[in-house]
Amino acid sequence: MDNEGMNAQVPAADPTGGAALTIGDLAARTGLSTATLRMWESRHGFPVPHRRESGHRRYTEADVTAIETVVRHKDAGTRLELAIARAMADAEPASPSIYAFLKRRHPTLGVHRLRKSTLVALSWAIEDEFCSKAERATIYGAFQRERHYRDSEDRWREIARVSAGTTAFADFAESDAESSPRLVTLPDDAPMRREWAVVCDAIDLPVVLTAWELPGQEDVPDRERLFESMWTVDGEAVHDAARVCAAVARENGVDHPDVLRPDLARPHVPDLSAVTSLFNRMVAYVDRIGE
Repeated sequence: MDNEGMNAQVPAADPTGGAALTIGDLAARTGLSTATLRMWESRHGFPVPHRRESGHRRYTEADVTAIETVVRHKDAGTRLELAIARAMADAEPASPSIYAFLKRRHPTLGVHRLRKSTLVALSWAIEDEFCSKAERATIYGAFQRERHYRDSEDRWREIARVSAGTTAFADFAESDAESSPRLVTLPDDAPMRREWAVVCDAIDLPVVLTAWELPGQEDVPDRERLFESMWTVDGEAVHDAARVCAAVARENGVDHPDVLRPDLARPHVPDLSAVTSLFNRMVAYVDRIGE
């Protein structure tokens, strides 16, 4: 994967993700008090607010829908914590950016500045160790440019052969829901056109790597370009990344129902020996590509 040309396109990230509703607005729209909303956030991690630099909470229309869903389940007799878990699992993420959504939804994930050469090594390690071995995984890859996908097409066709479903995002001439992998074309202003990502959504071997290039690197050699990057084998975060990808694919003409499979709604628990193998492969690939 490559992010060539991203450095001239990447604006400063919007920390609110376009969210405009205050907590007072949210209370008025949902019929709950602001004290109740703050209590839910404190005790249950829901709703998850966007934060402005001032620290003020901001929310989206998707948050309104999710809270209304919780209230309906609660009124029907479901315990609050179960109603919240169900609403969070069912809600389609409003963010069209994997990186931004994970950073907001999972703020404890570590963010590291990595060179492009390191990201190449990590991506290959994930593709070889997890994507090719996971049990009926749903796989997504963000390539930015079609030519970069074509460079890896043989590898990704093989991944698609053994996966439950595989989707690639780039500036394709048109989307193709019948190909394998499925191809999703992204418009010029799509946030995922600026992102680097590999998502392997599976019960046994979940993993996500996502990154965006820091702006202002026009004169930096290609292999030395820096990216803000996150990767994790936390199943909940991986499934959230997959839901973002499925939503973006659907918005651009490619339905991807695999992410809603009942088995993938169960907790993802990675095998520790598999995680160790992935870590070892990452180290070996980084060392080899860095030579």
